[in-house]
Parts: sequence; C-alpha cells; structure tokens
Amino acid sequence: MGQYFGTDGIRGVANTELTPEFTLGLGRAVVRTLREEGVARPQVLIGRDPRASGHMLEAALAAGICSAGGDAILIGVVPTPAVAYLVPHLEVSSGAVISASHNPVGDNGLKFFGPTGYKLTDAEEERIEELLQLYDEFRPEGGAIGRVREAHEAVAAYIDHLVAVADADCSGLKVVVDCANGAASGVAPRVLERLGCEVVALCADPDGANINVGCGSTHPELMARAVVEHGADVGLAHDGDADRLIAADSAGNLVDGDAILAILADREHRRRGLQTVVTTVMTNLGFTQAMQQRGIEVIQTKVGDRYVLEAMRAGGHPLGGEQSGHLILAEHATTGDGVLSAVALLSALADSGRSLSELAAIMTRLPQVLVNVSGVDRASLDGAARLWAAVREAEQALDGSGRVLVRASGTEPLVRVMVEAESEERASEVAEQLAGVAAAELTPTP
Repeated sequence: MGQYFGTDGIRGVANTELTPEFTLGLGRAVVRTLREEGVARPQVLIGRDPRASGHMLEAALAAGICSAGGDAILIGVVPTPAVAYLVPHLEVSSGAVISASHNPVGDNGLKFFGPTGYKLTDAEEERIEELLQLYDEFRPEGGAIGRVREAHEAVAAYIDHLVAVADADCSGLKVVVDCANGAASGVAPRVLERLGCEVVALCADPDGANINVGCGSTHPELMARAVVEHGADVGLAHDGDADRLIAADSAGNLVDGDAILAILADREHRRRGLQTVVTTVMTNLGFTQAMQQRGIEVIQTKVGDRYVLEAMRAGGHPLGGEQSGHLILAEHATTGDGVLSAVALLSALADSGRSLSELAAIMTRLPQVLVNVSGVDRASLDGAARLWAAVREAEQALDGSGRVLVRASGTEPLVRVMVEAESEERASEVAEQLAGVAAAELTPTP
C-alpha cells in the first residue's frame, strides 16, 4: 500500500482527511498519468454514491481533471461496478468512483478504473502518488481546458447488461431488496422488476445522510425480518456502493458470500465443468470441504477483492469472491458487483426449482469466531515467536476439525485472530487464548 492508496482506493473522513484541495490535485495527477501513457485529451467517467460529501468531491475531482486538460463525464449516483462496466462500454480513458462503500456517512473515498474496466495496478497508483508531489507546469488555456458534461442516461446500458445476464426465468419470485440508502437504490429494484420479480424495496430513499445507517449488507437483519414479514422467497442486501451481496432465505436465515459463492460454483460445475474457484483465507472451512466433495479446487488469497481478482486473472478462473459478499463473475464483470451477483443467484434459484435454504445447504458452516486485538504493534506480528508457537499448538489440538488464522489488519491498527472449530464454544476458547498471547507479546514499545 502507498501513502494514500490502500487495498481499495483512497478513503478518509470527507472534508478533513479527504479534502476538496487534495481531490482536485488527484484529478490533475490522474490526467497527467494518462497523458504520459499517450492519451492526448483524457476522458474520465465519474460516478458516486449518494452521501452528502459526494457533490463536493465530484466538483473538485472534475475541476482537477479539466484543469489538466481532460474531460469529466458525470453519470451521477451509480454502483461502483456500473463505472467499471461503462468505461470500456463508452470507450473512455478512465473511470472514477467517489464512495466509501460500507463505511459511515462521514467517510468518503476514491477509486479508479483503467480503460478496460479493471482497477488500477499498484504501479499506476504509485505513479499517481508521485505526481501528486510534483508541480505540473502544463496549464491549458482557452479551448484546451477540459469540459464537464453529464451523461446520467448511461446507466441504462448498465441495467440492460445486468438483465441480460439472467439465464433462467425469474418471474414470479417475491424478492426483498435492501439498497442501504446507497447507490443500488436507483438500479437494483429496476433490474429485479425487469426480471419479472415481485419487488419489496427497502432503504431505497437516500438523503445524503442515511447511507448504511442500520441497513444494507452490514445490517442484514433488517432485510431478513422483512423477508418473513412479506412472505418473500428471498432477501437481498447491498452495501453503499452496491458491490456486495448478502442474502436471506424465506425463513430469514442469512446466506453470506461463502454460501452464495458455493451455490454459484456448484451450478457452474454441473453446467459447464467449473474446476476452480478463488476465495480468501477468511473463507469458512465448510466452503472448502463442500468444494472438495465436488472435485472443485479452491485457491485462497490474502483478504481483499483485488487479490482475488489477481488470482482469477492469472489462472483464467471465472468465479471468485469473499465471505463479505464481494463476488466476482469474470465473464460479466471486471470487479465485484452486488446486483449482478443477485441476478446470478436468482437465476440459480429459478433454474433449480428449489428454495434458497435448500441450495445453501450445500455447505455446513463451521462456527467461526473473530477477535480483534487493538492497542498492539501489528508491524511486529511476523517476529512474534511465542504467538506463532501458540498458534501451532492450537492447530494441533484442533486436529483437522478446525483452523486458526492470525493476521494484521490492512486498514486498522489491529491484529485479527480468527478460529474455526466444531463448536462455537471451542472456537471462542481458542480465539480468546490466542488473543491474550497476542496482546501480551505485541505490546507497543513506549
């Protein structure tokens, strides 16, 4: 990770950490990078989620782009994956999304896509950071200054794309969809209605301040209760920028990204001989066991959708994802897409004629306990000999019936201890014991 870019773009508190001044400079640096790559007059597509700071940062980013001689194309409030799809569809130079995804409303973020719709590489992000520090004498004047134009109608092409992915008749399904008062609000209900579903839309009225507040994929219990109340077949919950999906069956039982990925992988294995699926080290052991029973290889990466996608592209694998519900269907998208994942899941339901609870039974989840250890020196984790010895002892005691994962958080000053075991009590016992060792050994130096 660089000075500004993390595992998923740049994030911070809007107007204090992520300021208009910084964002303007970032727009100039992005255009300068594109000019270095031979693009004479770059065109940058800009989408955002509906949080209050989005207008401010959109204006600043567009100003920076135009100041450097590029054109800014504003498409308004759209899901992150809509920008990824529309960049190559509209044949523009780059795309930018102003969103902090599932973060609180006070935060915001910026992420960029290249001309093929994939997120920027580490090297491209590093070059942008370098240019942010360097004065750029190129100041176009007159007609050479960039222009801003709006193209809100472009989202229609993205909706058409999502509807076309459905490969089974979904009409008649009653679906509850929680849009998190975010970017899915203007897209997800329309897609589901065009598929012929009976739609109950929740939290689809963003006001700039209510994004992710007690709703969406970070609070799926709201959606799960609504499924039962409305007698729906399935519930769907997205996050603020609509790149994630958490589901619920007709009884209100949650179905997370691991289970959705297992359902889609099994379907593709039976239909087209899928051989490999890509996940992260946080994926439940029950998923791996279910795939092994079907002869499907599981490749695990570090936590982060960018690492999942890297492994998918390197091996030519069409399907991957994270427990959080960030799923990537590489034949149809260049990034995780919550609404696309919902279309694929509903197609699997309609095609099978079975309920979501029946399909989700493909995997038996091992109880998983996660303990966050704060106030520690995460940089010294690799050399924590006593902690790693305790981890080895715990793994031996579990004797193949569970697993242990200890890692430093990539976004917070924490060390995360995750334990899976045959019972939640056993998993909690082991996790708390290891967390205690971590807290004692990784005490920061005064």
